[in-house]
Amino acid sequence: MAAAHLDLTADPVDLCAALVDVRSVSGDEAGLADAVEAALRAQAPHLEVLRSGDAVLARTHLGRDRRVLLAGHLDTVPIADNVPGHREGDLLYGCGTSDMKAGDAVFLHLAATVAEPRHDLTLVFYDCEEVEAARNGLGRIEREHRAWLAADLAILGEPTNGTVEAGCQGTLRVEITTRGRRAHSARSWLGTNAVHAAGEVLDRLRTHTARDVDIDGCVYREGLQAVKITGGVAGNVVPDECVVTVNFRFAPDRDAAAAERHVREVFDGFELVLTDMSPGALPGLAAPAAQEFLAATGSVPSAKYGWTDVSRFAALGIPAVNYGPGDPNLAHTREEHVDTRLITDATAVLRRFLGPSLP
Repeated sequence: MAAAHLDLTADPVDLCAALVDVRSVSGDEAGLADAVEAALRAQAPHLEVLRSGDAVLARTHLGRDRRVLLAGHLDTVPIADNVPGHREGDLLYGCGTSDMKAGDAVFLHLAATVAEPRHDLTLVFYDCEEVEAARNGLGRIEREHRAWLAADLAILGEPTNGTVEAGCQGTLRVEITTRGRRAHSARSWLGTNAVHAAGEVLDRLRTHTARDVDIDGCVYREGLQAVKITGGVAGNVVPDECVVTVNFRFAPDRDAAAAERHVREVFDGFELVLTDMSPGALPGLAAPAAQEFLAATGSVPSAKYGWTDVSRFAALGIPAVNYGPGDPNLAHTREEHVDTRLITDATAVLRRFLGPSLP
């Protein structure tokens, strides 16, 4: 099947609508990657283009003093009867409109229409962001094409309602197990109830005081929460095991080791297993390129609540921010949509930052 045609020079709102209509659920991005690659090769001859799996990369070679990287994932969560998209006034509805084909549309439009940016430019459109980290296309690109990720600033087009959200929280999950002794529930005094023993875990969570941490004027609020409890054998058995899954969202002033150490201190005396860890990212707003971008937006940056791929760039020593026209509260919902005026505004902001357009 021929790749869908994308007009990168069209209004980025129309480009976003075209991107939405190409299904690209995680693991099935090939059709959209084909269309993006074909469009960049045909409509942006000033860019070097590289295909990596179902990711598409492009970059300039202008010898500028700084390089800016614009990154956006091509995949979406599973479709919920919301493709193709449709418009209602200034709102564009459809799977991926907010997260994050609106950001992709802005980046693709600028890739084709800003031929002489004041900074060298790299664009990375990657696959499998919405699934487990091991499949994330950025990981593959880092392993196989590390030089393509070199930059003085990375801007990730995650939905932020057109504001700058700096850095991101880290996240970890642990499983805390309490153990008991089985018995018939009619003779419960002969056993020890592991579910009841988990009450102490919940008490510690209930009385835990979360930190608010100010970093570069961005306030990150931590959170330690039970997100799942499993236990029980049958309706007439005293359970001998209970597992409480706890999620810790931590400020980026803690590294992975410090975050794990804190959780182990909170639950000292309990059997605890770390099951997932993704470190956060510091704001990086002091970098000259970041300061220039902030000036172009005219906005006051805030902390990013949640984890994003800015963490991957931060781990490479690259200052990174989140900036996109989508609404994060609408991501992954059946009624997902984007205010098209934010697409237009984001395009104007990035055009001011990057430099003159083609004649």
